[in-house]
Amino acid sequence: MKMDCWEKLYSFARKVQNARTLSPFIEAGGVAAAIQSKSGRIYVGVCIDTASTLGMCAERNAIANMITNGESQIDKVVAVMPDGRVGPPCGACREMMMQLDTHSAEIEILMDYETRRTVTLGELTPEWWGYDRFKNWAPD
Repeated sequence: MKMDCWEKLYSFARKVQNARTLSPFIEAGGVAAAIQSKSGRIYVGVCIDTASTLGMCAERNAIANMITNGESQIDKVVAVMPDGRVGPPCGACREMMMQLDTHSAEIEILMDYETRRTVTLGELTPEWWGYDRFKNWAPD
């Protein structure tokens, strides 16, 4: 039986999810994320929590991985919580995704793995402050 896109993304995230303590200051891997770019490639990341709040969410880690590999447009996002359920990205992650591309409001986010309920980033970030900047922007 063929995996649907959400099962595939969930599986990629679960493969890297590995909660661990790296030092007395840093814990990592409790939350994992997988994003599918517009080209169809999948990028993963885990949360890195530090004592001084300099850490990084799993979604932003996956985005950094995508950008490092030359892409900047996201199609789908899955964030897997420590208990295996999925959840929405935090405000900082939503903001970063919105700033990536003029069409970021269309990014699909999995909200419930069992029912495959999704929302768009635009639904999670209504009346976003940055739309005006994109109006006159032309990529290099």
